[in-house]
Amino acid sequence: MKHLFTLLLTWLALATQAQTTLKITAVPANTPANATIYVAGTFNSWNPGNAAYALTYNATDGSYAVTLPASITGTIEYKFTRGTWAMVETNATNGSIANRSYTAGSSTGPVLHQVLNWEDLGGTSVPGTATANVIIMSTSFAMPQLGRTRRVWLYLPNDYATSTRRYPVLYLQDGQNVFDARTAFAGEWGVDETLSQLQASGQDATGCIVVAVDNSANRLDEYSPWNNPQYGGGQGDLYVDFLAQTLKPYIDANYRTLTGRENTGIAGSSMGALIATYAAVRYPAVYGKVGAFSPAYWFARQPLMQYLQQHPADPGTRFYFMSGTTESTTMVADMAAVRDSLQRHGVPAANLNFNTRADGQHAEWFWRREFGPAYQWLYGAATPTATVGATSLKFSLYPNPGTGLLRVPLPTAAEVQVRDALGRAVLRTTLPAGQLLDLRALRQGTYFVQLTSGGQTGVSRWVKE
Repeated sequence: MKHLFTLLLTWLALATQAQTTLKITAVPANTPANATIYVAGTFNSWNPGNAAYALTYNATDGSYAVTLPASITGTIEYKFTRGTWAMVETNATNGSIANRSYTAGSSTGPVLHQVLNWEDLGGTSVPGTATANVIIMSTSFAMPQLGRTRRVWLYLPNDYATSTRRYPVLYLQDGQNVFDARTAFAGEWGVDETLSQLQASGQDATGCIVVAVDNSANRLDEYSPWNNPQYGGGQGDLYVDFLAQTLKPYIDANYRTLTGRENTGIAGSSMGALIATYAAVRYPAVYGKVGAFSPAYWFARQPLMQYLQQHPADPGTRFYFMSGTTESTTMVADMAAVRDSLQRHGVPAANLNFNTRADGQHAEWFWRREFGPAYQWLYGAATPTATVGATSLKFSLYPNPGTGLLRVPLPTAAEVQVRDALGRAVLRTTLPAGQLLDLRALRQGTYFVQLTSGGQTGVSRWVKE
C-alpha cells in the first residue's frame, strides 16, 4: 500500500511538472486597467476569447499568467489577445508578429513573455493595404438572428462606378483578414489586389463583388452549427440564416448584383470553410459556389457527414477544396471524405475540385496565394450539369427554407408558376416588381418556383417549413 501511495505521489508530481505556465511580465502602458488577457493557439483552435484560457492578473508584480492543461503536450503555437483578434498583440511598431512557439516540458519554470503593443491601441504605424475598391459598408451591421452587430467590408469591381452591369458576389468569412494588413490576424488574403489585377489583365471578364464579414469572440460558436464539447459551437444555423436572410437581401437591394445561386459563392478558411460548406448545403437555392481553404471539418466531423447524407447538395454547386498536406494528421482525409460524400449523393466529379500542396500551411499567406486559382475555377465557365434552375433567368428566393412570404429581387414584374415535388402546378400568378410572393397557403414540402420576366425564364427550388 505504501508503495502504491509513493507511485501516486510520483505520478502527481510528474503531471504537475508536465504543465506549462505562460507568464506575461510586461504589457503596454495603455493596456486598460480592467483588461482580461487571453492566450489563443493551436491548443484551443485559436479562440481569441476563450474563458478557459484567460490569464490571471497578479496585482503584486503586475504580471499575468495561465497554466495550460497537462493534456497539452508537444510544440504549441500561440498569441495573446484582449478577447478578439482586433485586440491581438503586435510588435513595437504595431505590425503583425509571428506566432509564438514553445515545446511543452522543455523548461521547468514559467515561460516568460512581454507584450509590446495591442493592435487597437498601437496607433496607425502599420499602413493600411486595402485598395480603393474596398469600403467598410458598416461598422455595426445588425445581425438580428444572433442579437449582435458586425463590421462588414465590401469590394467593388474596377468598373463598378462606370458601368451599369450587374456582378456575381462572393461572401467571405473572417473579414478582418481579407483586405487589410492593419486589421489582419497574421497577414491578409489580398483578395482586392488579386481580383483587381485579374480584371485589369483581362483574365476575369465579369468582375465580382466581395462581401467580407468580420469574426468576433463568438467565432467558434458562429462558425459551426454543431457543438464541440471541448471548443463550443452551435450557433452556425443562426449565422448562416443571417447571411442568407438578412445580409444577402440587403446587398442585392443596394448593389448591382446577379442574385441567382449560379452567381453567388461563399468561402472561408479553417472554421470559415466549415461554415461555408454547411451554408451551401443548408441554402442550396442561394449558393452555387463554395471555397473551402484548409477546412476545419474535424471540429464537427460526424454531424457534418450525417448532414451531408441527409441533405444532398444541389448537384450544380461547385466545390473547391484546398489544403496543405501536413497541416494536420486528418486535414486531407477529412476533405476527401466530404468530397466523396458529396459525389456519392449526386454532385458530379466535374464540380468537385480537390487540391493539396506539399508546402501549404494553416496561414493567410497560403490562402492568399491560392485564392486566385480558386476564384477563377469557381467563377469560370461551368461544366453543364443537369440542375434545377439551369435556364436563363437567375434569381433567388428569401427566406429559403421559409414559411411563405418571399422576397424575389427582380427589377421587373414576373409571371409565376409554382409546382410541387411531383411536378403538379399548384399556383399561377403575376408578381409586380418589389412585392413579396405569398406562398403561405401551401403545405410543407419542396416546391419549384418558375419565374418569367423580361423574356427570360428561370426555376429555383424552395422549401416550405
